[in-house]
Amino acid sequence: MNFELVKEKYASVGVDVMAAIETLKNAPVSLHCWQGDDVGGFDNEGALTGGIQTTGNYPGKATTPEQLLADMDKAISLMPGKKKLNVHACYAIFENGEFADRDKLEPKHFKKWVEFAKERNMGIDFNPTFFSHDKVKDGLTLSSPDKATRDFWIEHGKACIRISEYFAKETGVPCVMNIWTGDGFKDIPSDRLGPRVRYKESIEAILSEPFDKNLVKPCVESKVFGIGVESFTAGSAEFSLTFAATHDGCLPLMDNGHYHPTEVVSDKIPALLAFFPEIALHITRPIRWDSDHVVLYDDETREMAKEIVRCGAIDRVYMALDFFDASINRISAWVVGFRSWQKAMLNALCMPNELLKKLQDENRMTELMVMQEELKLYPFNEVWEYYCKECGVEPTEKWLDEVLTYEKEVLSKR
Repeated sequence: MNFELVKEKYASVGVDVMAAIETLKNAPVSLHCWQGDDVGGFDNEGALTGGIQTTGNYPGKATTPEQLLADMDKAISLMPGKKKLNVHACYAIFENGEFADRDKLEPKHFKKWVEFAKERNMGIDFNPTFFSHDKVKDGLTLSSPDKATRDFWIEHGKACIRISEYFAKETGVPCVMNIWTGDGFKDIPSDRLGPRVRYKESIEAILSEPFDKNLVKPCVESKVFGIGVESFTAGSAEFSLTFAATHDGCLPLMDNGHYHPTEVVSDKIPALLAFFPEIALHITRPIRWDSDHVVLYDDETREMAKEIVRCGAIDRVYMALDFFDASINRISAWVVGFRSWQKAMLNALCMPNELLKKLQDENRMTELMVMQEELKLYPFNEVWEYYCKECGVEPTEKWLDEVLTYEKEVLSKR
């Protein structure tokens, strides 16, 4: 269909396609570095611990900072839209034989990430790494009954606040700093309150580190359970949401894989927006549980995007991807996931949301159902292709040719 006819089709229901495209161009989405090396990081060579696990052994995994940055650059070149970087603390880059443990990390250890981001006009989000370390004592960090263990991880969290502020000052973009731990128990505990009180006090100690609330956006992320902590997690949904609600300047972060299978984050987004000025998301694709599959353009992904747009909350929701798949080409995973979320957001922006709201408010539910169903067959593909071309990227699956060439010329030689 001619694109002018496409615009007319959407205009007939009150949608300005060009305005939707311009809005999406300026809505940043964080791209997570840990897809490129299976959450390995650069500060240890041990196995993943703390409820984190990747599956698969696809060739070409990045094993050095240079390889990871090059792979991210290739992926970014195939994605439309505005990006941020999302970095875990275990991706500190040490030079000239230097090493700093996690409680001693400094901004200088992330200088290369800042240089990479600034060259590409990107902000950076950050995550303390409370896993895969020998000071994870009996599976616990911030909730450990051992004070020395808690103190180490509190100092790590404080160091990460200082690094987050460094990121924000250098890039000119606020840094979302997400606190998540896998603290919990494999089997039924006898004390559920004690670990949560310690966890609460530890996060409070981290947040006592001075920072500019306009630059650093601390978040707490919940989880139902994880590998090795199937019976209890300290940072449950109730704990994390209540902590954020009762601590000024702390945001709730929802990972849509961190809830029971019958819960949907799309419904939670407007609920939280009724109370919080800002919220954060880690966008993934759970299968059965938090399996961190590559984000697809599926029903719940579209519904999450719709709620952000319907609520007029694009500037109130910090959006970040979070998945890792070692069974397929890692660059393709990044690209599919990012493009899928972009499709979902553009689709949501091309909905006649004011009209649909009016039908609901006037109890014209028959018309609402009909309209929502008919919109599913509107010529959205043409809008997507136009948007990609505007962003200078290939709109169709032909982008994969470039990834396979990169795999042959670069990844296969690692």
